[in-house]
Amino acid sequence: MSADAGSSTPLDRAAILNIVKEQLAEILEKTPSDISETDSFTEMGADSLALIELVEALEEKLATYVPGFHIDDEDLENLGCVNDAVDYVAAKLQSA
Repeated sequence: MSADAGSSTPLDRAAILNIVKEQLAEILEKTPSDISETDSFTEMGADSLALIELVEALEEKLATYVPGFHIDDEDLENLGCVNDAVDYVAAKLQSA
């Protein structure tokens, strides 16, 4: 558990980007360095099942910072690239 867990200091954008890249890399069997913030999920070969896996992994990982962290299913269609996911997570964490 990191020093940020349980504190009032939210994860910064760089930390969120790293979490998204790490989780996506594991799902797509890539290395995080192979994933750019501007990469679209489709171009990386992430289908709808991979995106659901990403959401579940992010919810599990981010729940250590915000108990009950949840990504709404309806919001998935608005997440087209890594940057979209990072922005979405950052906004959700700020509003928590």
